[in-house]
Amino acid sequence: MTVRRDFQEPARCRPDLVIGREELFTGARDQLASGGSVLLHGPAGIGKSTVLRALAEEYGAAAHTVLRCSATESESHLPFLALADLLGLVLDEVSPRLPAAQRTALESALTGRGESSLQRDGLALRLAVLSALRALAERGGVLVVADDLQWLDPASAELLGFAARRLEGTPVQLLCAVRTEGTESQEYDRHLRACPPGTLAVRLGALTRAQVAQLLDHRGHGGLPRSTVREIHRTSAGNPLFALELGRALAESPTPPRPGEPLPVPTSLRALVLSRLDMLSVEARRTLLVASAGARPTPALLHAAGRTNAEAECAQAAELGLLATESDAPAVRFAHPLISAALYAEAPAPERRAAHAALSTAASDPIERARHLALASTGADPEVAARLAEAAALARDRGAPSVAAQLGLLAARHTPADGTPGQGERRLQAAEDAITAGELDLARDIAREVLSRTAVPADRVRAWMIVIDSAGHTMAEVDAVFPQALADAGDDPRLLALVHYQLAWRALIVSGDFTEARQAAAHAAELAARGGERRTELLSLAFQAQTETLMGHPEAPRTIKRALKEPQDPRVAWHHNGALSARFRWLVMGDQLTEARATVTGLLREVRRRGSVESEVHFLRGLAETELRAGHCGRALELARDSLRLARDSGIGETASAMLTSLAEASGGDVVRALALAREAVQHAEEDGDQMYLSRALGALGYAQLVAGDPAGTVRSLRRVRRLELGLGITDPARGRWQGDLAEALVRIGEPAEAQDVIDVSREHALRLGRESVLAVLDRSEALVRAAQGELEAAVAQLTSAQDRLGKLGYGLEEARAAFALARLRGRRPGSPAYDEATRMFRRCRALPWLRQVDEALTAPEREPVPAAADALDALAVLAAMERQVAALVMEGATNREIAARLYISVKTVEATLTRVYRKLGIRSRVDIVRLAAARRAK
Repeated sequence: MTVRRDFQEPARCRPDLVIGREELFTGARDQLASGGSVLLHGPAGIGKSTVLRALAEEYGAAAHTVLRCSATESESHLPFLALADLLGLVLDEVSPRLPAAQRTALESALTGRGESSLQRDGLALRLAVLSALRALAERGGVLVVADDLQWLDPASAELLGFAARRLEGTPVQLLCAVRTEGTESQEYDRHLRACPPGTLAVRLGALTRAQVAQLLDHRGHGGLPRSTVREIHRTSAGNPLFALELGRALAESPTPPRPGEPLPVPTSLRALVLSRLDMLSVEARRTLLVASAGARPTPALLHAAGRTNAEAECAQAAELGLLATESDAPAVRFAHPLISAALYAEAPAPERRAAHAALSTAASDPIERARHLALASTGADPEVAARLAEAAALARDRGAPSVAAQLGLLAARHTPADGTPGQGERRLQAAEDAITAGELDLARDIAREVLSRTAVPADRVRAWMIVIDSAGHTMAEVDAVFPQALADAGDDPRLLALVHYQLAWRALIVSGDFTEARQAAAHAAELAARGGERRTELLSLAFQAQTETLMGHPEAPRTIKRALKEPQDPRVAWHHNGALSARFRWLVMGDQLTEARATVTGLLREVRRRGSVESEVHFLRGLAETELRAGHCGRALELARDSLRLARDSGIGETASAMLTSLAEASGGDVVRALALAREAVQHAEEDGDQMYLSRALGALGYAQLVAGDPAGTVRSLRRVRRLELGLGITDPARGRWQGDLAEALVRIGEPAEAQDVIDVSREHALRLGRESVLAVLDRSEALVRAAQGELEAAVAQLTSAQDRLGKLGYGLEEARAAFALARLRGRRPGSPAYDEATRMFRRCRALPWLRQVDEALTAPEREPVPAAADALDALAVLAAMERQVAALVMEGATNREIAARLYISVKTVEATLTRVYRKLGIRSRVDIVRLAAARRAK
């Protein structure tokens, strides 16, 4: 496949040139930095030249000499052309340093004077190129940059390979790129053998869908719907050049493709992939058109569609490289999806319709038959519309909501203006299917179209609900919708229930008012019951139950029971905002981890069967959270990463998934990544005005900071969480479980009084709600406060009790943290059983970041002993007056802020004064000052 020069990327290196290649780029960079050579390889358009240019730009500045060549197919017959590109500009520099015979042969080859050839001057030329590179290397490093090695003229390729194999020990590096079509390409092997020993071969593969989306966004095509980006990725097979050309064609197209139609393929790409099409017979070309129109073409399907010589015609296409040859597979598969798309785009409209008409009777699947019938028909046709609607329902039942949405839109297009059901109703059903499939932008566009066409109140309110649903947690952006929806609802309780249900979500997400959200949900449930709208009633009751659970409201269990009463609606039962989801949240917060795991596992299995993307993202998070609570950090991390990948791909629940993945990374993965994800979640929540998830994201950030060894950062983040949840009316400490982390961090920075206050307030709510695991964690934190105050025996006893209770409740990671805290209190000794127990528990949990903390505790230098009481009293005498005042207030348990207020100085002055106190007394923290006070009292 030849890539024309007008498809080449601009020469200037840009950050987006290595999108999706970060890991490969790092490996190549390290290889070059260590003095090695790199060979990039992969199919046409995969991005080899862009990565090569980026690497050359980065390392070219460090080399003394950079030699470049970039061959083309049209020039590959000219001997020594690539060699002239490489050495032409340095010939005058190296010629005087070559033996006469080598100099003559090289000058003749590069200038074209004389009749130099490999046959005539083979040895002299080979040695001349080798000598020239060695001569350049004597003055500094040499970087040879060669693109498109497959087009190097044979003479230059032979000379370069001869020299490369003999350059070991000299500062000459090769950075090359060559086109290869398969992972086992013989051409690749040949070029690798021509490179210096130890050359790193880097194969560039296809981009993921998310990477294609990022690339399109960087190139100015970021406004495309996610469903379109998915189709671009499928059609381009992840090839960045093809994806960009398709994106450019869509951006320039006045009308987007209709449902069921492939992407418009630009003329440039058609010529690129169909250059061999003219070599096909007319009948073979028609057979390939039928294959391109089919979803899963096979020889049997082509026969049924009237292509009687399908096997022979497919064999002809395979010989030309248009079809892949797979003897074991019955399907007819194009060598690249773009060939199929370009072939279809190239065909005249009547021929396309004929192909679909043939497939509408040949296909065995009713969904496929209906789709082909629609694409073979023009204009309104009630029979075609009815068959499409039936096929959409079948796709919905099969768990293929995206297909159902496409078929529903086709049904609406073929529905007569006065048809029943009407065009608007079928479009709205398609929009709801699109939401289930995670295609929010498509759903929003359909709803807006319905609003522009209809005056029917029920259709309008339903469309407004889709607009609101498609906004997700960015509900502040659709605030103007609510008055219009209420106006359209009038006094119809069924329609008003829909609007008030969404108003409940707005109160929670935008206003952060749990009380208002609960009241709005209860009102929506009452309206829905009055109007006989059971689905809306169940959703409203489930939402009310979730809100009450998070608030720690005593009515939560009763509301969950009401939401679980029959009759149930299957669309609500498995939904992430349904009653079973509310019950799962109640089970997790109530320490019933085994039952919670079983519940969410069943829900996840069901939503996957139905193809509900948003619910799948939600329940993946729920299962990950359950595993994390149980101390299965490795499993939790896998699930959380799956949730985040799906969230990023669909654009649904990214903030929540980033938050949960941060918690999992901090517990069982990479702490640096945990911090980055938590900060991302905080930023998104703030940008979206999402009060509900802002506190959760800050809680994740505080935990990651604690694991990273930044207790001051933890205190900053979690103090903010405390203020937010107080304002939101959240009293159940099992919601975010940040209280123990805040108390522990406060102890670490020398604020035991505030830590005790956090513990006391949280314990009161935990006792009221029966949150046993929270109480055990609070006891673990209180033990640290006692230890800081010198009550070591009481602290050890409390920690031992907390560890035992956490183990019995099944909280493996929290149990291990208690064991670790015990080991720290008992001191570090070689072979200490306390540290051995903590290590064993963390290892069982696969809590890698915590294992690293144990290693650091074991290898850290011993803390200097606190001075004895008499010595301590003498040491206080060396302090200045201000220093003695500050130390005395610390001994009383005052916080830095309280000290600053009492002495009329700034908090920063307090901190600076304490630093001097530590230095003069030979201690490390406020805890040691408290111990001095205890020693004084004992004295």
